[in-house]
Amino acid sequence: MRAVIIGSVDSSRVAIEAVARAPGWFLPLVVTLPASLSHRHSDYVDLRPAADAAGARLIEARDVNAPEICAAITAASPDHVFVIGWSQICREPFMQAAGDGLIGYHPAPLPRMRGRAVIPWTILNQEPITGGTLFWIDAGVDSGPILEQRFIHVAPDETAGSLYHRHMQLLERMLDDALQALVAGTARREPQDERFATWTAGRTVESGRIDWSASARDVERLIRAAGRPYPGARTLAPSSDDDLILWQARLAFELGHHLAMPGQIVGRSERGFTVFCGDGAAIEVTEWEGGGGTIPKMHARLGG
Repeated sequence: MRAVIIGSVDSSRVAIEAVARAPGWFLPLVVTLPASLSHRHSDYVDLRPAADAAGARLIEARDVNAPEICAAITAASPDHVFVIGWSQICREPFMQAAGDGLIGYHPAPLPRMRGRAVIPWTILNQEPITGGTLFWIDAGVDSGPILEQRFIHVAPDETAGSLYHRHMQLLERMLDDALQALVAGTARREPQDERFATWTAGRTVESGRIDWSASARDVERLIRAAGRPYPGARTLAPSSDDDLILWQARLAFELGHHLAMPGQIVGRSERGFTVFCGDGAAIEVTEWEGGGGTIPKMHARLGG
């Protein structure tokens, strides 16, 4: 069988490698973003090494729906087109070029959490269980029949980075099974149950802006959810218009009896600094970026 892969992130690389090793599959074409548009994905990956290793032609596209891209897909004569790690909506010209073998991946247990920024929202919403879904792309958004689906537990201290990595492992296993089923003609097409559909909204860099009037647990959760490979949780450095990006933090259980304003520094150590939050508790920041790399002064206030 012949496959085309469209993507620009690590899950796209996983898909390329899965097709390359799968018996009965050939990968003639990979479509990806040019490096000049890498800002569209904070987790952008250069797919050329993986495409070269798979013997696939790689072309760059600003818009996957553009006529020249649709023509290239048609010329590749794919049995299946995998859209994995691509943020644009697949529109009618592209759908026609791809045919009825169009497959996507979503890092959620569809129909739950259709939409964008699913990994951060999984952590922010304190989902105890999540999953990954390979599905047949239709005219809707993440609404097509399910091809493969697996579930995983979400740890209480899960970070965006750890959950992202687990999704890559999950996708690898799912693709191995799905590619085998597609060759055998036993692939699943299970309609999604609309009764259980939920949606997640897109997030921007500013979605990681910390509100120090929130509880310490909420702030710590935001830092975990917004971390790498995403842009990070951020706050204004003291007496500055520059942002501090907070990458790692933990709840501070040895705060003592402090009276302070939300966002005020109430502790410093070799590990980092402790920030007072709106509920009277605090977090200890252990990895951050900006502010010259120095620990903010005692009693300085973050966020304005």
